[in-house]
Amino acid sequence: MSPSFWALLTQEPLSHLSVLDVGTGAGRVALGVASLAKRVVGIDRDVEAVGEGQRRAEALGLGNVEFVVVDAETTEYGVFEPEMIVAHLCMSDAIVERAGRALRPGQVFAFVAFHTDQWCETGRPSRFAYAEDKARQVVTAAGFVVEHLEVEREVRRFGSLEEALAAAIGLQERWRADGRWFRYVRFLEEGGRTLTRSHLIVKGRRA
Repeated sequence: MSPSFWALLTQEPLSHLSVLDVGTGAGRVALGVASLAKRVVGIDRDVEAVGEGQRRAEALGLGNVEFVVVDAETTEYGVFEPEMIVAHLCMSDAIVERAGRALRPGQVFAFVAFHTDQWCETGRPSRFAYAEDKARQVVTAAGFVVEHLEVEREVRRFGSLEEALAAAIGLQERWRADGRWFRYVRFLEEGGRTLTRSHLIVKGRRA
Protein backbone atom coordinates (compact mmCIF):
# COMPACT_ATOMS: atom_id res chain seq x y z
CA MET A 1 0.00 0.00 0.00
CA SER A 2 1.21 3.49 -0.77
CA PRO A 3 2.72 5.18 2.31
CA SER A 4 1.06 8.41 1.20
CA PHE A 5 -2.37 6.77 1.08
CA TRP A 6 -1.82 5.10 4.44
CA ALA A 7 -0.84 8.44 5.96
CA LEU A 8 -4.07 10.02 4.67
CA LEU A 9 -6.10 7.27 6.34
CA THR A 10 -4.31 7.36 9.67
CA GLN A 11 -4.68 11.14 9.93
CA GLU A 12 -8.34 10.47 10.72
CA PRO A 13 -9.60 9.40 14.19
CA LEU A 14 -10.03 5.77 13.11
CA SER A 15 -10.65 4.44 16.60
CA HIS A 16 -13.97 6.30 16.55
CA LEU A 17 -14.95 5.43 12.98
CA SER A 18 -16.78 2.69 11.12
CA VAL A 19 -14.87 2.25 7.85
CA LEU A 20 -16.24 0.83 4.60
CA ASP A 21 -13.61 -0.65 2.25
CA VAL A 22 -15.04 -0.70 -1.28
CA GLY A 23 -13.67 -3.34 -3.65
CA THR A 24 -11.85 -4.94 -0.74
CA GLY A 25 -10.69 -8.07 -2.59
CA ALA A 26 -8.95 -10.28 -0.03
CA GLY A 27 -9.01 -7.43 2.48
CA ARG A 28 -5.60 -5.84 2.15
CA VAL A 29 -6.79 -2.38 3.22
CA ALA A 30 -9.59 -3.59 5.48
CA LEU A 31 -7.29 -5.80 7.53
CA GLY A 32 -4.66 -3.08 7.73
CA VAL A 33 -7.15 -0.53 9.03
CA ALA A 34 -8.92 -2.95 11.38
CA SER A 35 -6.32 -2.76 14.13
CA LEU A 36 -6.92 1.00 14.31
CA ALA A 37 -10.62 1.41 13.50
CA LYS A 38 -13.78 0.95 15.54
CA ARG A 39 -15.32 -1.28 12.86
CA VAL A 40 -14.54 -2.24 9.26
CA VAL A 41 -16.75 -3.66 6.53
CA GLY A 42 -15.15 -4.85 3.30
CA ILE A 43 -17.34 -5.31 0.23
CA ASP A 44 -16.56 -6.99 -3.08
CA ARG A 45 -18.41 -9.04 -5.67
CA ASP A 46 -15.63 -11.66 -5.83
CA VAL A 47 -16.88 -14.48 -3.61
CA GLU A 48 -13.51 -16.25 -3.38
CA ALA A 49 -11.61 -13.08 -2.50
CA VAL A 50 -14.14 -12.13 0.17
CA GLY A 51 -13.88 -15.61 1.66
CA GLU A 52 -10.10 -15.27 1.79
CA GLY A 53 -10.43 -11.92 3.53
CA GLN A 54 -12.73 -13.43 6.14
CA ARG A 55 -10.32 -16.31 6.78
CA ARG A 56 -7.44 -13.88 7.21
CA ALA A 57 -9.44 -11.79 9.68
CA GLU A 58 -10.22 -14.88 11.73
CA ALA A 59 -6.59 -16.02 11.65
CA LEU A 60 -5.52 -12.60 12.93
CA GLY A 61 -8.20 -12.62 15.63
CA LEU A 62 -9.84 -9.46 14.29
CA GLY A 63 -13.41 -9.43 15.53
CA ASN A 64 -14.27 -5.97 14.27
CA VAL A 65 -14.05 -6.83 10.55
CA GLU A 66 -16.88 -8.11 8.36
CA PHE A 67 -16.73 -9.05 4.68
CA VAL A 68 -19.83 -8.92 2.47
CA VAL A 69 -20.35 -10.08 -1.12
CA VAL A 70 -22.08 -7.26 -3.03
CA ASP A 71 -21.53 -5.29 -6.21
CA ALA A 72 -19.92 -1.98 -5.23
CA GLU A 73 -21.41 -0.21 -8.25
CA THR A 74 -25.03 -1.12 -7.57
CA THR A 75 -25.26 -1.26 -3.77
CA GLU A 76 -26.05 1.84 -1.73
CA TYR A 77 -23.40 2.19 0.97
CA GLY A 78 -25.73 3.73 3.53
CA VAL A 79 -26.88 0.24 4.56
CA PHE A 80 -23.42 -0.28 6.11
CA GLU A 81 -23.61 2.99 8.08
CA PRO A 82 -20.06 4.08 7.22
CA GLU A 83 -18.35 7.06 8.81
CA MET A 84 -15.42 6.84 6.40
CA ILE A 85 -15.14 5.16 2.99
CA VAL A 86 -11.93 3.95 1.36
CA ALA A 87 -11.19 2.26 -1.95
CA HIS A 88 -7.91 0.92 -3.30
CA LEU A 89 -7.64 0.42 -7.08
CA CYS A 90 -11.39 -0.07 -7.35
CA MET A 91 -12.87 3.15 -8.66
CA SER A 92 -15.66 4.42 -10.91
CA ASP A 93 -18.04 7.37 -11.08
CA ALA A 94 -20.75 5.14 -9.56
CA ILE A 95 -18.58 4.42 -6.52
CA VAL A 96 -17.86 8.12 -5.97
CA GLU A 97 -21.56 8.97 -6.26
CA ARG A 98 -22.53 6.30 -3.74
CA ALA A 99 -19.89 7.48 -1.32
CA GLY A 100 -21.30 10.98 -1.59
CA ARG A 101 -24.79 9.78 -0.74
CA ALA A 102 -23.66 7.63 2.19
CA LEU A 103 -21.40 10.03 4.07
CA ARG A 104 -22.40 13.00 6.21
CA PRO A 105 -20.75 16.43 6.26
CA GLY A 106 -17.20 16.25 7.58
CA GLN A 107 -16.74 12.56 6.79
CA VAL A 108 -13.97 11.32 4.52
CA PHE A 109 -13.74 9.39 1.26
CA ALA A 110 -10.18 8.40 0.30
CA PHE A 111 -9.13 6.29 -2.65
CA VAL A 112 -6.36 5.14 -4.94
CA ALA A 113 -7.27 4.86 -8.63
CA PHE A 114 -5.37 4.06 -11.79
CA HIS A 115 -4.04 7.24 -13.36
CA THR A 116 -4.33 7.74 -17.11
CA ASP A 117 -0.56 7.30 -17.42
CA GLN A 118 -0.80 3.75 -16.04
CA TRP A 119 0.83 1.45 -18.65
CA CYS A 120 0.84 4.33 -21.15
CA GLU A 121 3.26 2.29 -23.28
CA THR A 122 0.30 0.17 -24.41
CA GLY A 123 -1.30 3.21 -26.06
CA ARG A 124 -4.60 2.53 -24.34
CA PRO A 125 -5.52 3.74 -20.84
CA SER A 126 -7.63 1.57 -18.59
CA ARG A 127 -11.33 2.38 -18.69
CA PHE A 128 -11.08 2.70 -14.89
CA ALA A 129 -8.28 5.31 -15.08
CA TYR A 130 -8.66 8.95 -14.08
CA ALA A 131 -6.76 12.10 -14.97
CA GLU A 132 -6.39 14.69 -12.22
CA ASP A 133 -9.02 17.09 -13.62
CA LYS A 134 -11.58 14.34 -14.17
CA ALA A 135 -11.11 12.94 -10.66
CA ARG A 136 -11.47 16.38 -9.09
CA GLN A 137 -14.61 17.04 -11.13
CA VAL A 138 -16.30 13.75 -10.19
CA VAL A 139 -15.39 14.00 -6.50
CA THR A 140 -16.56 17.61 -6.26
CA ALA A 141 -19.82 16.82 -8.05
CA ALA A 142 -20.53 14.13 -5.43
CA GLY A 143 -20.36 16.74 -2.68
CA PHE A 144 -16.76 16.45 -1.48
CA VAL A 145 -14.12 19.09 -0.92
CA VAL A 146 -10.82 17.75 -2.25
CA GLU A 147 -8.18 17.95 0.50
CA HIS A 148 -5.47 15.94 -1.21
CA LEU A 149 -4.79 14.90 -4.79
CA GLU A 150 -1.48 13.53 -6.04
CA VAL A 151 -0.06 11.21 -8.67
CA GLU A 152 2.40 8.50 -7.70
CA ARG A 153 4.34 7.51 -10.80
CA GLU A 154 7.07 4.91 -11.24
CA VAL A 155 8.71 4.36 -14.64
CA ARG A 156 10.63 1.11 -14.92
CA ARG A 157 13.44 1.15 -17.50
CA PHE A 158 14.81 -1.99 -19.11
CA GLY A 159 18.11 -2.78 -20.75
CA SER A 160 16.73 -5.17 -23.35
CA LEU A 161 13.62 -6.29 -25.20
CA GLU A 162 13.63 -9.59 -23.30
CA GLU A 163 13.77 -7.85 -19.94
CA ALA A 164 10.85 -5.59 -20.86
CA LEU A 165 8.73 -8.53 -22.04
CA ALA A 166 9.50 -10.51 -18.90
CA ALA A 167 8.36 -7.61 -16.70
CA ALA A 168 4.92 -7.61 -18.32
CA ILE A 169 4.44 -11.36 -18.72
CA GLY A 170 1.90 -11.52 -15.90
CA LEU A 171 -0.27 -9.02 -17.78
CA GLN A 172 -0.06 -10.79 -21.13
CA GLU A 173 -3.35 -12.69 -20.96
CA ARG A 174 -5.36 -9.65 -19.91
CA TRP A 175 -3.64 -7.38 -22.43
CA ARG A 176 -4.15 -9.86 -25.27
CA ALA A 177 -7.88 -9.80 -24.58
CA ASP A 178 -8.16 -6.03 -25.03
CA GLY A 179 -5.46 -5.49 -27.66
CA ARG A 180 -2.92 -3.82 -25.42
CA TRP A 181 -0.33 -6.63 -25.60
CA PHE A 182 0.25 -6.15 -29.33
CA ARG A 183 0.59 -2.40 -28.87
CA TYR A 184 3.13 -2.92 -26.09
CA VAL A 185 5.13 -5.35 -28.23
CA ARG A 186 5.10 -2.81 -31.07
CA PHE A 187 6.29 -0.12 -28.65
CA LEU A 188 9.21 -2.37 -27.67
CA GLU A 189 10.02 -3.27 -31.27
CA GLU A 190 10.23 0.44 -32.06
CA GLY A 191 12.86 0.87 -29.35
CA GLY A 192 10.80 1.60 -26.25
CA ARG A 193 12.15 0.16 -23.01
CA THR A 194 9.84 1.42 -20.25
CA LEU A 195 6.73 0.39 -18.33
CA THR A 196 4.85 3.01 -16.30
CA ARG A 197 2.97 2.46 -13.07
CA SER A 198 0.87 5.51 -12.20
CA HIS A 199 -1.73 5.85 -9.46
CA LEU A 200 -3.94 8.75 -8.40
CA ILE A 201 -4.40 9.29 -4.65
CA VAL A 202 -7.35 11.40 -3.53
CA LYS A 203 -8.89 12.38 -0.22
CA GLY A 204 -12.16 14.30 -0.09
CA ARG A 205 -14.25 15.48 2.84
CA ARG A 206 -18.03 15.66 2.56
CA ALA A 207 -19.16 19.27 2.37
